[in-house]
Amino acid sequence: MAPIADIKVATSPYGPDDQLGALNLMTAGSQAAIMSRADASTVYDLSVDYFVGMPSFQAAGDPSYQIFMSHTPDGTVVDNLNGAGAEVNQRVCYSGDVVFMYTHTGTHIDALNHFGVDGKIYNNFSAAENLGSRHWTKGGVEQIPPIVARGVLIDVADLHGVPCLPDSYAITVEDLQKALEKAGLALRSGDVALVRTGRMRHWPDGSKVLGAPPGLGLDACRWLTAQSIIAVASDQECVEVGPSQHEDNWLPGHCHFLAEAGVPMIELVNLEELSRDRVTELCFLAAPIRLRGASGAPVRPMAMALRD
Repeated sequence: MAPIADIKVATSPYGPDDQLGALNLMTAGSQAAIMSRADASTVYDLSVDYFVGMPSFQAAGDPSYQIFMSHTPDGTVVDNLNGAGAEVNQRVCYSGDVVFMYTHTGTHIDALNHFGVDGKIYNNFSAAENLGSRHWTKGGVEQIPPIVARGVLIDVADLHGVPCLPDSYAITVEDLQKALEKAGLALRSGDVALVRTGRMRHWPDGSKVLGAPPGLGLDACRWLTAQSIIAVASDQECVEVGPSQHEDNWLPGHCHFLAEAGVPMIELVNLEELSRDRVTELCFLAAPIRLRGASGAPVRPMAMALRD
């Protein structure tokens, strides 16, 4: 294990009020261009279901996913909480529910306020000035617009000829470059990079999906952002390799992507069907729930192959 290379919170080149970071590279023109090439005959759903007992990150004390019925057809007849009366409630079957979970559960996106360095998040917004009793006032997930962009599948598991990379395998710059070369593709400014480790083939077996994830080493993280990507996604719990290879930072990739590069991270993305069908260049669509100030939110990414 080695000390981490210097990571600093970046000042946005888009001005002191900027909360979009790399997403500024996505424009109406770039969205229209990629949508014009999308083959809508097959739409790939890259998300997972939410259910009680699903694998989720709880190592730092965060809660598991829970769902409770707040209204049931028979219960509504008994308690009449809607005030409609027994006769109406016996005819109208009313159901409602409540969900309780950590915002970084299942397929989700990390906002720029999720990780920072020395008390500041991307664009030098400080916790002292921008963090209230409930949430951040800057860098929240509601700032992330619907993402419509060229996506590139970087299939590192396929490169190595394995169903899934070994636990704690650190993906290198060479791995990324060789996987792209094998696919005959290159990353471009404004792309979303989707890195496949193969972990999602084990979903929803928590004993195989979570813990000691294969993922990006810090040099590989930095190489990706140097290609001017607007977001990074992976099929495991934290995009980067775990445990950390650096003694002074437990999630250096998060600090780099979010605080240093202003690049949102999308985690637990199901890339198995894209890999199976050899869809490596795609139209990528994703939009998070707009939870004001939150550090993350569920997201349902979708993909379509591109026409030539």
